[in-house]
Parts: sequence; C-alpha cells; structure tokens
Amino acid sequence: MPLVECVPNFSEGRDLATLDALRAALTSVPGVRLLDVQADADHNRSVFTFVAPPDAAVEAAFRAVKTASERIDLTAHRGEHPRMGATDVVPFVPLESLTMDDCIGLAKRLGERIGGELRIPVFLYARAATRPSRMRLPDVRKGEFEGLREEIGVNPEKDPDFGPKRIHPTAGATAVGARPFLVAYNVYLKGGDEALAKAIAKKVRASGGGLPAVQAMGITVGGEPQVSMNLLDLDATPVHVAFDAVAAAAREAGADAAWSEIVGLVPESAVHGAATAHLRLREPVAGHLLEEMVRRTAGPSLDEWMGAVASESPAPGGGTVSAVTGAMAAALAAMVARLTLGRKKYAAVDAEFHGLLDRAEALRLTLLRLGDEDANAYAAVSAAYAIPKEREAERKAAIQSALMGATRVPLETLRAARDVASLVARAAEAGNRNAVSDAGVAALLAQAAARGAAYNVRVNTVGMPLPDEAAPLVDEARRLVGEATEDAERTAALVDAAIGR
Repeated sequence: MPLVECVPNFSEGRDLATLDALRAALTSVPGVRLLDVQADADHNRSVFTFVAPPDAAVEAAFRAVKTASERIDLTAHRGEHPRMGATDVVPFVPLESLTMDDCIGLAKRLGERIGGELRIPVFLYARAATRPSRMRLPDVRKGEFEGLREEIGVNPEKDPDFGPKRIHPTAGATAVGARPFLVAYNVYLKGGDEALAKAIAKKVRASGGGLPAVQAMGITVGGEPQVSMNLLDLDATPVHVAFDAVAAAAREAGADAAWSEIVGLVPESAVHGAATAHLRLREPVAGHLLEEMVRRTAGPSLDEWMGAVASESPAPGGGTVSAVTGAMAAALAAMVARLTLGRKKYAAVDAEFHGLLDRAEALRLTLLRLGDEDANAYAAVSAAYAIPKEREAERKAAIQSALMGATRVPLETLRAARDVASLVARAAEAGNRNAVSDAGVAALLAQAAARGAAYNVRVNTVGMPLPDEAAPLVDEARRLVGEATEDAERTAALVDAAIGR
C-alpha cells in the first residue's frame, strides 16, 4: 500500500490543549498512523510525525493546519526557534511505493487548499520549490513572521505560490514541500556560550564549507548553548559524523559536547551506522540484533495486513479474509473454553472442554495457514493466465489445474469453518455463561467464513475450461454451508435464551 510520511511543524510547544487538538485533527482521518509527537517549551514548537496513504495524508495535514490557524496567534508567539507560521512547515517524504514526484504533487495539492480555503500564503520549498531561492527552508523563512508581514505583497520575490499576497494576520505563512528523510538533531555544549554555538554551527553547516547536506544554527535553550542541525541526507552526513564534528570543534575551543537529542524519528540505519562506526565492526550490526530478527519472523501487523487487503492488489482477497475470519471464530471458541476450564460450576464438562480447546487451537492454526495458501493459489492462477494464447493446449491445462488448486483451498477453509461452528455451538450450550455472547460472535464469524469460502469455491469454477470436473466440490461446498448455518443458528438461539432480553 502506498505510504507517505508527513512531518508538520507547529509554532506551539507549551499549550497542551492545542497540542491535543492538533493530535485529534490528524488522527480524525482514517488510515493515519501518528508515530511521534515532540513538543519543546523553549523552542515553543512541536513536531508531529505521521504516515498515511497519500490522499489521507493531504486531508490530515489540511485539518491540522486549519486547527493551528484557529488556535495559534503568532502576534503573541515567543520561542527560540525561527518561525513564520502557526503551521511553520509541512514536508512530505516518500515511503512505500511512492516517488519524490508523487510527494511534490501532494505538496502542491495541500498548498493550493491552504491558500484557497484558509487564505494563508503558501511557499513551496525543497524538491517542490518553484524557484531556486526556495529550495532551502531558512531562505524561505528569512525575516520570519514579522519580516514577511512587511514584504509579502510588496517584494515580488516574496510572492507566495498559493494564497493571497498578504500574510495571514495571526497564522502567518506556511512552507509546504517534498524532501528526502531529514533528521533534526541538536548537540548541547558544556563550557561554552551561544557565541560558540553560533561559531560551531557556521563551521559545520554545508553553506559554510562544512559537512555536506547539513543546516545548522547556534541558539540557547534552557540556559544551555545548542548547535541545532537539520541533516538533510544521512548518506552524505550520518548522525554520528555530525556529532563528532561538533564535539571536535567544541574541544578546539576548550568546551565539550555534553549531550545530544534527536527531534522526531530517525531511521534504524542511522543508529546502526553509529554503532558500526564507533564499535569498529567489520560487518553491519543489523544482522546481530535480536529485535530485528523477531520482527522479521513475526509477519505483518494487523494494521499492515488490513492495509494490504484494502489495497488495489487482488491478493489477499476474499478467500484469505474468509480464512482469517474463521481463525478469529476459532480463537473465540478457545477463549470460551479457557474461561470454562477449572471452574467448579463446570467440572462436569472439564475433560470435554480440554478437548474442545485443543481442537479450537488446531483449527485456528489451520485457518491461518489456509489464509496464506489462498494468496499463493491466486498467484498460480495469475501465472497460468499469463501463458501466451498461442500455446492454447498448455495454457488451458495450466488454467484448469491452477483453478482446481485455488478451489480446493477455500473448500478446505469451508470444512474448517464448519468444524468451528460445531465447536462454538457446544461452547454456547455447555460453556461459561459469562462468555455466551463471545460464543455468539464466534458463531457469526464461523458462518461468515463458511459462506465466504463457499463463494470462492463457486467463483473459481466459473472460469474453468472444464467446469464439470469441479462439480463434486461445489456440491460439497453447498452441504458444508448448510451444516455451518444450522450450527450458527442453534448457537444464536442459545445465546438469545441465555441473555434473556
């Protein structure tokens, strides 16, 4: 599923109600995953990081910009960080299945909406910039809110890309852009002052002949001098290289790099690179990380799997979803069994429910396996249809074989779902009364899994060159659906009787 990262920066780092409102605005859009929020009272600035499908990202960013324009007044704003807008900057970063050009398109869409609907002037920057002078954010933001208030509408160089040629009286102006992954990284000095921080920043930033793809400035935060950096390209200048450069410059001046902080999120590769460099490893550290191996073997998260189902890819599709639905029904059956075992009131069925539990767990694992097999079966069908039509006999035989295989998988799913429905009926009849509604939900899921699997059995026979070969499978599917439905209806009656209202 295509995903984009968006990292809006807001000129508010103190008022919790406003931060909560911004969070709510972003997460009100389905598909948005808010990964991180960094709020700094001294900077009076917050950085939100979220990922979402492209359309959802634009909508979420717009809602947050609108919220910021309603709640943040730059005429009353004070903080250490330069700013020109209530929403200061909104960058889009390409992630899964997206290009930089795609992100440039998103930036233009968002900029046009902000300018047109909110009447806030918008400057496109970084890869989305419409002129060279707007590639760098510091150049766009030069003069900040107060300076731009005087220049927009007077100096043609300050004409916005979208919106009115006058600054918004309280929300200022906003930069919207597209860029590669950026790391905001700060190093605090010990034994120096702000003048030293400014001198070191000038030395290490790219524009001063220092580190490539590094922007830097020296400020004081919380009484400590800070070299504040944006690392624009981690391949050109990794995080640990930036720290070492600041530390070396500080030592030359008789000071020290006391500590550092990452603002927002950083790719794992940056941490791996620092470990590899400073430990002088001959091979990458990633292959030795326990957590990394756990992630690799864990499979996709539920959210990731749902995203794959919702994507334009036909697999995973209805067959896989039917199998997973059956697995969920089996899991609920197992839960009811566990809530029944070991309780005096249900001692008479203890031995039976041990067996029911074992059967439910086995069916759950079987149905999850069938979900994977269904997606693989679709791939075989696609490969068969890809055989050139000139090879008619070979193609026909391959299609028939692949469709028969694709039919057997949902039929096996249907058999398992029917068995789950039978277990659930018994669980509702003799299991823990406090979990009877859970048994009812399991019955509904088992019936849905059975019907869904039957649909897939039938639809796969439609395209067969020799459909009669699958006739016995279709007959069995109809019988199994009937049996699952009988058990589900019996469970529903038991649940209604137990609930009594």
